[in-house]
Amino acid sequence: MPRFKPMAKLERSALADLCKHTLSHIQTMTGRLVYLATLRDVNSGTYRHHGLSTAFGRDEAVRALRESHQATFQGWLNLSLAEKNEDLREYLIALDDPQEEVVEHWLHSRVYRSYVPASAREAETELFCRDLETLLQVLKNDAIRCRLRSAGGARDQDSSPLV
Repeated sequence: MPRFKPMAKLERSALADLCKHTLSHIQTMTGRLVYLATLRDVNSGTYRHHGLSTAFGRDEAVRALRESHQATFQGWLNLSLAEKNEDLREYLIALDDPQEEVVEHWLHSRVYRSYVPASAREAETELFCRDLETLLQVLKNDAIRCRLRSAGGARDQDSSPLV
């Protein structure tokens, strides 16, 4: 007779379940913010999570996702700029796509604007976007400097006299 591994025990609320079984496994605040934002339907603005809705009902699932998104957003805003920088770098390093490609895409498309919860005030949205754009520009400039340094080093090696 096959043995089945018991499923994780559900928490008493959708919010507790979401935090314990999903969000706690996402290492960065930026990662949690991106994850929660992607659960919001672009057409209606309604959050969707099949597992939470099945276990707790649609209304409670939507409420949990909305509250988590807002709390995560507030948490990110409350980080110092240095902490935001470290968190963003950790998030980007963990992605499969090259960091430079992601940074360039974010700067060009401004996709990060969709990471702001609908409940955010205008000043919060401006702060989020300004800080993130600043950090992305720093990352882009760092990558350019790194490429120039390595190109300069390669040129120096090519022009060095043979001994």
